[in-house]
Amino acid sequence: MPVFKPRNTNRAKSLRNAATPAERELWKYLSRRQVGGRKFSRQMPVGPYYADFLCRELGLIIEIDGYSHETQQGKDAKRSRELVDHGYKVLRFTNDDVLSNIEGVIRQIEMVVTDIPTPNPSRKREGDQ
Repeated sequence: MPVFKPRNTNRAKSLRNAATPAERELWKYLSRRQVGGRKFSRQMPVGPYYADFLCRELGLIIEIDGYSHETQQGKDAKRSRELVDHGYKVLRFTNDDVLSNIEGVIRQIEMVVTDIPTPNPSRKREGDQ
């Protein structure tokens, strides 16, 4: 029987309940498979971190950086490097990007979502042309 590592789901729930206005705005577009037909989840534990938004099937993490991130850019860069080293693609947007240009943010996410190949495409069957 597999042994699962415990996830701090209470922390994830509290982060979802305390979402910033920018996170709430972006969630209106990412929920219900509205972007590229892909499922996104909010405040998902990924290793020692919590991703603002995660598309598991693509390994895509979307982070929304607020004012506090301006003072910890080195920390954010290290976090992004670690996530990329574990196979994730990380997109970062500022609160201002989301709140003042949501269409541009969604367009950029859609471009990335459509450029990422399916993780395990089925092999081509013999006889298929």
